Amino acid sequence: MDDYILFDIPGGVEPADGGFLEQLGHRVMVCPGPASGTLCPILTGEGCELAESAHGIVFELDLERAQHRAILARYKEKLRSDVPIRVVVRPGQAEKYPELIKGLKLWTHTPVAGDLDALAAEVEAADRSA
Repeated sequence: MDDYILFDIPGGVEPADGGFLEQLGHRVMVCPGPASGTLCPILTGEGCELAESAHGIVFELDLERAQHRAILARYKEKLRSDVPIRVVVRPGQAEKYPELIKGLKLWTHTPVAGDLDALAAEVEAADRSA
């Protein structure tokens, strides 16, 4: 498959279960988020090919940072509506940012194989209907 699932992870650390997704036929790409002191290209108007071409996104960037919230808001605004987005939230963030995460599926823990299997199935369903 040509599709990939994008992980927005602080520091660009490889996701623990990324190999699981690859066994299911999905490439895994990792974005570490914007470097300190820089603005993410999706917010500057340049766009982000990595995010815009993804077939699914796991967003683990820190919602307490304004730029990270703006990135997630831009994803909701710019990406195709059939691209599944999962947001990993810390305690209290769902209540603190209800409008931002409205309509998105949340994980309150680091994603594990079962979570990723469900995401992969949703990506595949979206691809078939596209």
